[in-house]
Amino acid sequence: MATLIDKVQTLISANLHAMVDRALEANSVAVMDEYIRQAEDNLEKLEDAVVTVGGTVKTLKRKAEQHDAEAEKLDQSIDTLLLQGKKELAAAAQSRLNSTRRLASDYSEQWQEQQKQYQQLLSSRRKLEAKLTTIRQEREHLQALMELAKSKEVAVKAIKSLDDLAGVGDADIARIGESIRARLDRAAAQGEMYAGRLEAEMDEVLEKGEIDIQLEERMRRLGLRDEAAG
Repeated sequence: MATLIDKVQTLISANLHAMVDRALEANSVAVMDEYIRQAEDNLEKLEDAVVTVGGTVKTLKRKAEQHDAEAEKLDQSIDTLLLQGKKELAAAAQSRLNSTRRLASDYSEQWQEQQKQYQQLLSSRRKLEAKLTTIRQEREHLQALMELAKSKEVAVKAIKSLDDLAGVGDADIARIGESIRARLDRAAAQGEMYAGRLEAEMDEVLEKGEIDIQLEERMRRLGLRDEAAG
């Protein structure tokens, strides 16, 4: 019983502020969950002890009262026996009275001792229940804060990622755009070059054709065409 009381007192005297600090440092409510588990386990044992000791208190009190009542009857009987001159019976009754009074005193002392322990158990149970209620509430509150902090961290990371994307991404897009425009400019330049070359070739062909026509005309006029045909 003493060991149980010691464990309960340790749980009752636990520093909740330090516990919350450790939970925050570890970013986990595991330390609080462990306290709750131990508190619930010891509270269950404490309640069993309260019932057991409470029953013992009632039993001891009843026996003390029974022996007190028997002692009172014996005391009266001894006076009656002495008045009747029955000294031997009075002596036997006196011996029994002494024994009964000792038992009554023993039961009374045990009852008072158990009553103190019973009250201590009741007090410990109330204190542990109150501490357990508090730590459960703090656990839920802390869990909610951690989840909120986590969601904010995720949001901050997401925003930072978007910022990074907006910065680096824009530059990448800009580079891609410049590359595309450069290829288009090159293609346009090549097109212009090919067009110029084609135009030059066409001009050359047209010029050659015109020269041929001119020469052909001259050959006819000079009579050279007929000679060529003969």
